This record gives sequence, structure tokens and C-alpha cells, in this order.
Amino acid sequence: MRFFENHISRIMRAERYCRVPIAGFGVVGGIALTVLLGVTVAEVFWRYVLNDSLIWAEDLSTMSLTVVVSAAIAYGAGEGAHVCMNLIARIWGRPITRVTDVIARLLGVGVTAMAAFALFVHGSCGLSCGAVTSSVSIPHPPFYFVLGVSLVVYGLLLVSQVALGLASWNSEDPNEPPE
Repeated sequence: MRFFENHISRIMRAERYCRVPIAGFGVVGGIALTVLLGVTVAEVFWRYVLNDSLIWAEDLSTMSLTVVVSAAIAYGAGEGAHVCMNLIARIWGRPITRVTDVIARLLGVGVTAMAAFALFVHGSCGLSCGAVTSSVSIPHPPFYFVLGVSLVVYGLLLVSQVALGLASWNSEDPNEPPE
């Protein structure tokens, strides 16, 4: 614990650096959401006004939704927007949640690392594995990689939060969820 307490300013700076790509994911997610909206409007227009269908609409919608979800994972983590229940803190108090926070964050690092690894491995298979959309053959690997990178960013943020939580063990944890 003493090591972390001596380096709290460096740890806080590292956490701020982890939040930089999260802001980028917010921008990318907004662009992907705009693309998804445009595709939906175009498909409705073509289907109901022109009585025809756009063959690429479903493929583009699916892939842009993948980017939206990827961005939501990273951006939501940075903004603290994921679901959180403070039941343990209400029942047993902050000393117990100090320990459970470290355990939960380390488990989160493990899960995000395994998922990111699986996405990179599966995404590397690419076209030879038939990883393309059904209508217009949009390749899946870039979308696997975007999702994998968002999980890596989330994992790095969790690592910085573990370090910051250990550094502020005897004081207020800056990443503690609000009541």
C-alpha cells in the first residue's frame, strides 16, 4: 500500500491518460450513431416511398451498431455510466467495499483481457473464415478489432482504478460510485 500512496499523483495522471481514448470512443460512437440513423431513414424512405429495399441497409446497420456498442463500453466506463449497486456499502460499510472494489476491478481486468484476446484472435481469421456480412460482404475483422480495442481501453482504465483505489486506501476513493 505504501508504494501506491507515494505515487498517487502519477497514478492519477495515468488514469487521466486512460481517459483520453475514451473521449475518442465517444466521438466515434456519435459518428456511428449518426450513420445508423441515416441508414434507417434511407431504408424507410426507399421501402415506403419508393416501394423498394436497400440491400446494404441491414449490413451497414449491423456494423455501425457494433461500433456504437464498442464506443458505449469504453465511454460508459469512463463516465461511470454502467450499472452499479452499493448494497454492500449499505450493509457492511466502506472497509468491506474497499476489498470488494479491488476484487471486482481485477475480475473486470481479467474478463476484458480474455474477451479482447478472443476478439483479436477471431478477428485475425478474417475472410478465410467467412467473416463477412451476408448481403454486401462487409468484412468483420475491423469491427472485431474496434470492439477489442474498446475492451483493452476499459481494462486499462480498470487497472488505473485499482492502483488509484490502493493509493487512496485510507482516504476517499475518487472512483467510488456516488450514492
